[in-house]
Amino acid sequence: MKQALRDALDARGYEKLTPVQEAVLDPALQGSDLLVSAQTGSGKTVGFGLSIAPTLLGDADAFDPAEAPLALVIAPTRELALQVKRELSWLYAKAGVHMASCVGGMDMRDERRALARGAHIVVATPGRLRDHIMRGSIDLSQLRAVVLDEADEMLDLGFREDLEFILGEAPEDRQTLLFSATVPKSITHLAKNYQRDAVRVVTKSEEGQHADIEYRAMMVSDRDTDNAVINTLRFYEAPNAIVFCNTRAMVNRLTTRLSNRGFQVVALSGELSQAERTHALQAMRDGRAQVCVATDVAARGIDLPNLDLVVHAELPSNHETLLHRSGRTGRAGRKGVSALIVTKKVQKKAQRILGGAKVKAEWGGAPSASEVQARDEERMLADPVWTEPTPETEMGAVQKLVDSFTVEQIATAYLQLYRSSHTAAEELSDVNTKPEPRKEFGPSVWFSVAGGRKADAVPGRLLPMLCKAGNLTKDDFGAIRIQYDQSYVEIRKSSVSGFLSAIGDDMKVEGGAALVQLDQAPVLDRPARPEFKGKGKPKPHRGQRDDDGAAPKPRAPKPKSSAPIDWNDAPEPRTKKPKPSDKPKDKKPGQKAKTYAPAGDGGHGPARRRPEEGKPARSGKPSGKPGGKPKGPPPPAGKPNSKKNRARAEAKAQVRKAGKRSGPTR
Repeated sequence: MKQALRDALDARGYEKLTPVQEAVLDPALQGSDLLVSAQTGSGKTVGFGLSIAPTLLGDADAFDPAEAPLALVIAPTRELALQVKRELSWLYAKAGVHMASCVGGMDMRDERRALARGAHIVVATPGRLRDHIMRGSIDLSQLRAVVLDEADEMLDLGFREDLEFILGEAPEDRQTLLFSATVPKSITHLAKNYQRDAVRVVTKSEEGQHADIEYRAMMVSDRDTDNAVINTLRFYEAPNAIVFCNTRAMVNRLTTRLSNRGFQVVALSGELSQAERTHALQAMRDGRAQVCVATDVAARGIDLPNLDLVVHAELPSNHETLLHRSGRTGRAGRKGVSALIVTKKVQKKAQRILGGAKVKAEWGGAPSASEVQARDEERMLADPVWTEPTPETEMGAVQKLVDSFTVEQIATAYLQLYRSSHTAAEELSDVNTKPEPRKEFGPSVWFSVAGGRKADAVPGRLLPMLCKAGNLTKDDFGAIRIQYDQSYVEIRKSSVSGFLSAIGDDMKVEGGAALVQLDQAPVLDRPARPEFKGKGKPKPHRGQRDDDGAAPKPRAPKPKSSAPIDWNDAPEPRTKKPKPSDKPKDKKPGQKAKTYAPAGDGGHGPARRRPEEGKPARSGKPSGKPGGKPKGPPPPAGKPNSKKNRARAEAKAQVRKAGKRSGPTR
């Protein structure tokens, strides 16, 4: 280890390195690409800072004047990037490091000026860094190391394309380190494509995952969720606490509620600007705020010095998010509490998430008002002010109180003043605080009841009928099996005698259904297949064998005939049924119907009216006078406006005239 880094660790009070820090300092791994998986809060930031030091400094103990960046650290969120910058700043301070950051929400012009002045290490978020690369404001040609912190979170947030672009622009001979709490397939794929013979480093806590965190699952009613959060914060009175919500709307509502109850609270969500988020975290570090209500944007990498309590006002979506949320406390050897607010409808989800995280939680209720008051009294009596000597400047006021009031009056006044300076606890509704495991049914006796599916018997009607007839409850019954013509019920053996005495000697229940006690459990038949009424043999079920025990044979393909097809024997084409739209529309009163010439008449427009009975058909154009003769020859077949047709009609008319003048031919 470089002397400058050792001096920085000593000044910071590091007596012993964490397991992940010791693992990456192995001399055999110096300069190698690493894929490191370690639980959150294990000191990964200092770990990769120590790991890349030989690559950045070489044989020197300090950096040369800053020019193009030598190392690039990429983090998923702005808060984590700025926190990494602070950690690496004190770690490399004695080596003369120049740091720069490129994160969203900050002024891009200031970042470009900082990069132009030169920086040894740049900490950035993926989106903003890609913008700088595409604008040409950062030079990656001198990069020696690239670190991806919380790589799994960056892939979950949709930064895969940005990461691939950044890694593609970096020099190929760089050292690449991937640090992640979990290593899914997406991380393995990224390491395979952008690392060279990466060494997998897995570190686990000696006492198991999150051994310094106490998990508590608090069962509350649906209407007491906010009250449970208030009582939990009051019960523990942690110097710093984070309350996690799933939505921004829940963050705003809970922040307002806690502020009205007297808590020093700040909010942290994606809708806030970077300056507002930075001020919120700084208020938590300075002690001006004690509670931070946040979404999962604060679940990764945020390190607050005195964070002893994490409250999940809403359950996380999966066990990985639970671990990252809870990992904000219990860091670097400190103890912490992770409290889950669980309602009845999400109880199964809470058990599934805790099981996936492989952590054991203590199930119970949220702290009641009396428990909060008792804890306040313990803290009051444990206050060191009771053992401190009275200052001389206060002796006059103390003596005046002793002379004016009794001991009981002074104690009562002090107790009331103490309680008035703290937020009052809320009264919670009674609720079943521990999930009840399913009990074994024990020895039982089976009965058969006449009537099954054939008689439309269902458990929903059968159970109440037997409970009423036998003076039993539903807890006395076990399994209920409905068959085709009868049903079977299982009754607890200790309840059989009372059941039989209530039924009577006739052993009949409501509706006259006969009841028979069985000597052993019934053999249940598979529901029979309905009778096949079609032609031929019914097809067997999938996987079912035929009557002879042989498996069904696959169907042979139909043979293709090679004989020529006689199209004369083909059946007549089916006539097309008229559509509703083909029917003639009803005409309005006073409107004449339009008729069209049939296909054989050669007409395309409106045809002439058909002659009525007893009247001769007109030919040619009507004269316009009633009873007048038509003018001109009748129109020939074909197109009425054709010149050829008109010429032919005129020729025929001339022939007829000539024949009339010459007379009949004998």
